Amino acid sequence: MTVRLHSTLSGRDEPLVPGDDGVIGIYACGPTVYSRIHIGNARPFVVFSVLKRYLERRGMRARLVINVTDVNDKIYDAARAEGIPSTELAERCTRQYFEDTDLLGLGRPDAEPLVTGCMGEIVALIADLVARDLAYAAGGDVYFRVRAFPRYGELSGRNPDDMTDTDPGELKEDPLDFALWKGAKEGEDAAWESPWGPGRPGWHIECSAMAERELGMGFSVHGGGIDLVFPHHENEIAQSEGAHDAPFARIWMHNEMLELSDSKMSKSIGNIALLADVVHEWGADTVIAYFMQSHYRSRLPFSDERMQDAQAACRRIRNAVRALDRAMDEPGEGNDAALAAAVVEARTRFFDSMDDDFGTPGAVAAIFDMVRAINQALERGRLPEGQLQEVRLELAGLLDMLGLAGLAEAGGDSDVPAEVLDLLRRREDARAARDFAEADALRDAIAAQGFEVRDGPDGAEVVPAS
Repeated sequence: MTVRLHSTLSGRDEPLVPGDDGVIGIYACGPTVYSRIHIGNARPFVVFSVLKRYLERRGMRARLVINVTDVNDKIYDAARAEGIPSTELAERCTRQYFEDTDLLGLGRPDAEPLVTGCMGEIVALIADLVARDLAYAAGGDVYFRVRAFPRYGELSGRNPDDMTDTDPGELKEDPLDFALWKGAKEGEDAAWESPWGPGRPGWHIECSAMAERELGMGFSVHGGGIDLVFPHHENEIAQSEGAHDAPFARIWMHNEMLELSDSKMSKSIGNIALLADVVHEWGADTVIAYFMQSHYRSRLPFSDERMQDAQAACRRIRNAVRALDRAMDEPGEGNDAALAAAVVEARTRFFDSMDDDFGTPGAVAAIFDMVRAINQALERGRLPEGQLQEVRLELAGLLDMLGLAGLAEAGGDSDVPAEVLDLLRRREDARAARDFAEADALRDAIAAQGFEVRDGPDGAEVVPAS
């Protein structure tokens, strides 16, 4: 078994290799907490949480670190607009970030360091860079000398001679230099002591310090959104490798952005859908399925139609699980060889897809192959209890690796006749195939049996007609 991931640094798929301690260390850049996170912010959280989950279910040891930036210009600005201290705003938004991502049901990362909890490491790293003449103090600020790091630009494929200033500062030796430490300015209500005077870290240095503290140098995967490649991740490499003369991370893994209409989803331009609102409207399983149906390196549109497709996919899977549970009430004899072969093939395709650059779309397609085979086998006749249990366990295991274990939970429809549940399953298959005329006819058939269909964020259910 070899898991390969695409690395932005090399431009090719690289084998995933654990560190010297046998652990696959994964660091993903988390949010800057000045407002509630939107559905686009959730993509890296879902991608790297599911990646860790998959690796662990495959028997590997993995450690996931996602930081929280709780000191930043945007926090100062937002707090000033609200008329509250920046620390109060950051603490509130951090709590909301934890609450909102908890709604996804993927668990928490192994470590979620805050910038405010890592000041000692940040100051020490800056001091090392100054001692190596890779950084210099100027008027209370400290800047990194970009041209003193020969490999600058390798990650983003940029030539320093063609770059423009991305970090304004009147005291810089070179326009390309970027801030490691920012001296306290008027209107900023929080500052920390340092050898260069009171101030706060620059954006880039914090991730270098937190990743080094939690994972050491040379960890397996550094991840984040594609918009972080330059300057953020480029600067992280310069800082950490400049200070230690050693590789910072082996693989640089970047997810593409979500888009609404023709532009990327962004707080700054206001075209956002808050994660909490989306989860409450559609359900956590639908949100995760929405992300898993597209490759992490593909730009992903966000729309009601996309969410409806994900919801329909969840219904089909959930209904197949319910059908297996009902079949166990009246089992038959003799294994279905075609189903057994289809399950093995689907499982193989699932792992092949996941091992090939975290190919979740292929993995989801393999699950649907299994669901189709289950439905076809149940239509052919009754199956033995042992095979039903084995198939259900296999399906539930694959769903769990994608963070969709909720779809395999036992349904609460024991009081609904089997023939009505079969009509419901056929209706959901028709909806998934966009055969809405057939779906409406099956809804009417369910109504004729004295039940009504209720569509909700967790799928369709039937209840006695009122």
